[in-house]
Amino acid sequence: MKVVAISALALTSAVMLPSAAQAQAQAFDGPSIGVQGGWTEDKVENPVTDLGVLALDTTKDKATFGGYVAYDKTLGNFLVGTEAGFSIGTKDTVSGGPANAYATLDPKWSFDVTARAGYLVTPKTLVYARGGYTNARLRSSLTTPAGTASTLENRDGWLVGAGVERSIMPNVSARLEYRYSDLSDEGGTFDRHQTLLGLTYRF
Repeated sequence: MKVVAISALALTSAVMLPSAAQAQAQAFDGPSIGVQGGWTEDKVENPVTDLGVLALDTTKDKATFGGYVAYDKTLGNFLVGTEAGFSIGTKDTVSGGPANAYATLDPKWSFDVTARAGYLVTPKTLVYARGGYTNARLRSSLTTPAGTASTLENRDGWLVGAGVERSIMPNVSARLEYRYSDLSDEGGTFDRHQTLLGLTYRF
């Protein structure tokens, strides 16, 4: 009887342990929504806009807030997924130039569509890289002796990034991520560096 009981216990453990491991591995599976915030640095040098080349050469630091929707799938210890995000900045207008051509550039908002791939270093800890498309809505203005002109335009670009995500409770994870975006166009420079902290809820 004791041998039978031990065998039954061993069999039950053998069945339950993979199931538990699988459940933990699925901590990052499925559709999700999230919020994020952090720090952004925009590096702008002679950007080309619909008003022409703006005489700007400056760096602007700002706080950034936004949200995202995503879908992830784990394949063993590997993960693949897609994400769409939206963000806005605070006090992010850059300005400068000579008195006869004073310029401002105000990033109103941005969105991105990216893919990511990662590896589960533990059942609850994911390291990953991402890359894809980004777009920024910009308001440009130029003040000359003839007056002030302004325009709104969309700027296409690309981004890459990397981060770590940790499951902190059922259906909830936290992540820390670095991103680099290139929104430059026609020789002008518009580079963006971001460090973002996110909180994700999975359905």
